[in-house]
Amino acid sequence: MNKDLFSLIGEKLPSFSKGHKLIANYILAHYDKAAFMTAQKLGKTVGVSESTVVRFASMLGYDGYPALQKALQEMMRSRLTAVQRIEVTSDQMNGEDVLERVLNQDIDRIRRTLEETSKEDFKSAVDRITAANTIYIVGTRSSASIAAFLGYYLSLIFPRVKLVPSTTTSELFERIMHIDERDLMIGISFPRYSKQTVKALDFAKHNGAKVVAITDSASSPIAKYADSLLLARSDMASFVDSLVAPLSLINALIVAVSIKNRDKVSETFERLEQVWDEYDVYTKSGDDSQ
Repeated sequence: MNKDLFSLIGEKLPSFSKGHKLIANYILAHYDKAAFMTAQKLGKTVGVSESTVVRFASMLGYDGYPALQKALQEMMRSRLTAVQRIEVTSDQMNGEDVLERVLNQDIDRIRRTLEETSKEDFKSAVDRITAANTIYIVGTRSSASIAAFLGYYLSLIFPRVKLVPSTTTSELFERIMHIDERDLMIGISFPRYSKQTVKALDFAKHNGAKVVAITDSASSPIAKYADSLLLARSDMASFVDSLVAPLSLINALIVAVSIKNRDKVSETFERLEQVWDEYDVYTKSGDDSQ
């Protein structure tokens, strides 16, 4: 099911029965609410039977209503405004233990990431990072934090790592203008997807560079540029983007790269430990000195 759900509904709307049109119009107008309704509740809301809702999902080509609901939830995340996110989360978590709910959701996202991420693409990403002449890392907005995390650790292993700042589009291209077939670009983007990251990956691909894309879905706008596609489950917690699973995936990527380059990493950290001690970089436990 590659088409956007709204486009699919729009194409089929003229041929729908009266009941199916009621469902379709409600989804188009209130997708943020419909995404979390059971088939029974959606049917009751629009005035049709639960079986009519199930048949509606089948007519769209989905293997049952849960598959339609999942597609709607995934599409919804890239369309909701921050205000709508707050409203949806408030409705979902009203009266619940927020700490328990959010942490359990993040545990589930990590589990699903482990199930869905391609081991072959993960291995190829490690190989491409190791082989690259220069590694460019692009991540904007909330993804900038995990891009910086990845950039920090890769820069301890490799001499040519460039974290591309999320500035103006013109400055973005100035920072990556020398990328070529010897290089690698790692793009990180989750809903709501950044146009700057898409443009950067498009430029890298057109200049012959390899691309590792870290995102949430094969239908993500950066996925089509990927030589290695790493999928991590992301979702919204109110207006906050939950990036626990993407960060866990990036942790695994850093560890795998360090193991593949063990001798280089050991040599680097031996030198760093000497520098840290000489220049008194870190405080020791129980040390009260400032």
